[in-house]
Amino acid sequence: MKKSLEDLPKMKRFREEHYSFVVVGGGMSGLCAAIAAAREGVKTALIHARPVLGGNASSEIRIHISGADQSLRQPDYAESGLVYELMLENKAVNDSFSYSTWDMVLFRKAKEEPNLTTYFNTAMYDCEVEDDRIVAIKCFQETTELRLRITAPIFADCTGNGTLGYFAGAEFRQGSESKAETGEPHAPAEANNERMGNTILMKAVDTGKPVKFTPPPFAKHLTEHQLRYRVHSKTMKVDASMAPDPEEWLRLSANSCAAVDYGYWWLELMGDGEDISEDYEKIRDDLYAYAYGLWDHIKNGGEHGAENFELIWVGALPGMRESRRLMGDYMLNENDILDHKVFDDAVIHAGWCVDLHAPHGLLDFDILPSDCNHFEGIYTVPYRCYYSKNIKNLFMAGRNISTTKLGLASTRIISCCANGGQAVGVAASLCEKYGCDPRGVGEHITELQQIMLREDGYLPLPYKNEDAKDMALTATVSASSFIAGGEPEKVINGVSRKIGEEHNAWMTDSISEGGETLTLKLDGAKTVSQVRVTSDSNFAYPIRVTMSANRQSQQRIGVAPELLKDFDVVFYKDGVEVGKKEVRGNYLRLAVCDVEPTEADEVKIHVLATNGAPAIKVYEVRIY
Repeated sequence: MKKSLEDLPKMKRFREEHYSFVVVGGGMSGLCAAIAAAREGVKTALIHARPVLGGNASSEIRIHISGADQSLRQPDYAESGLVYELMLENKAVNDSFSYSTWDMVLFRKAKEEPNLTTYFNTAMYDCEVEDDRIVAIKCFQETTELRLRITAPIFADCTGNGTLGYFAGAEFRQGSESKAETGEPHAPAEANNERMGNTILMKAVDTGKPVKFTPPPFAKHLTEHQLRYRVHSKTMKVDASMAPDPEEWLRLSANSCAAVDYGYWWLELMGDGEDISEDYEKIRDDLYAYAYGLWDHIKNGGEHGAENFELIWVGALPGMRESRRLMGDYMLNENDILDHKVFDDAVIHAGWCVDLHAPHGLLDFDILPSDCNHFEGIYTVPYRCYYSKNIKNLFMAGRNISTTKLGLASTRIISCCANGGQAVGVAASLCEKYGCDPRGVGEHITELQQIMLREDGYLPLPYKNEDAKDMALTATVSASSFIAGGEPEKVINGVSRKIGEEHNAWMTDSISEGGETLTLKLDGAKTVSQVRVTSDSNFAYPIRVTMSANRQSQQRIGVAPELLKDFDVVFYKDGVEVGKKEVRGNYLRLAVCDVEPTEADEVKIHVLATNGAPAIKVYEVRIY
């Protein structure tokens, strides 16, 4: 007998589940949202339509992770927090830049959270809404033929496309706002529906001998003239005098990571329809055809230095830059970015340039593929951009947050998306704690900000660690040795990274044979169950997984040598040792040391070794 959807509850492969928090989309923003919520004790589900986590950063698409450091042009502003933890985890085990290993790292980090259940190969296809609240989502897991109805009080749309919000009736925008509406300096005179396009990458390797290439019949061919403003080989001649923007063309040419071994970020198409998501499959097919046509041009269309290169991978899943933006209580705009706005409800920092790509991508042959409006420094993103203005229980994180088109041009970068996801996960825990909807967390914004700082996030001054539960803040700090500018009390000044010329760290000029000791004397005996030590990871040390041989050559084997490797956390009461936690082989910037509750009036951090650096640099110690 033929079964209908109405019969599904009667079928074997139908199940209803309930969670405290449901995240739809397992890219970097969704993964960080789910992990952050789970670590705060929230029973969380992560619904992901793909077999691997990471979204644009996964092995399926292979975009390397960039952020506020602007590709190491301002390394001290690099994003920390969960996304950085994941990159450090990868660096510790993945010196060969294997995307399969990176997939494994993300898989492991999701699976090891006891409060997190991850559904792979599971597509959300519908949702139920009552009184402007999402009641349930409906999902189908293709591999098991399982249909799911999942309920929760709080949901997060981390799909990138704003799919959950769209199905739920959330207000959204696409395309560009007009200058009259936003006052943004680079907004068009009239609003339009132009969007940055989708891209597939490709990978080639030098075999050391000539390799031929025969294009498939569906390949779409390109000429050198059509590609004159797109760096596509190491032998390409750059004639800035003929470019529409000579200065920007020279910058693009000098800084481009595009090469025959990596792929081309400008291999980009928008589609012709009103909704880029609706055109996704057609765009994919066209990109696939252009990718092979481009490789044919590089191999067989003149001298491009690729005689010995073999094409070993072409992405079959395009990465998306822009689709729907769900509207929140605030819409971040270009003026906020260029003014370096520090919001009262800031939850993350960001700093990528306002990076607008050609509206028709590859087919805009007569203009540059990207127009980057650079600035120095950073800005913040307010909490009000991370929840829907009209769907009461909906968060969003990733490139679908509440911004203008020009705001999106900066916030769409992966590290920014991931940090926003972490903020949403923490906010979800406050929803559970206070029994409120996402908008209500605004009444507890200081608590949200302090948790983000505790979990190795960063916000510019005046934000700093003011956590009343942190017993280190009232401790008296001393050290066995230090250098000028690296006084031991800096570990409790509330700032956990170098800012300008201020190191904000305990620093030594060496490590003595027996190690060096940092002592925190508490204001009386306290019950201690956790000590957090943040050491120097050297943000200028490249650690991203990437296909680019040029970017791979910038990296060293192993983790940053500045990181603490071996140290002991020793507890004293009345001068007598009452407990000890040994940490060996550490490779994380934030080392969280959990211990059995111990009554102590003094905590000593005895540093035995770094991962290779001759001296010590510790930014922060927290005691709970």
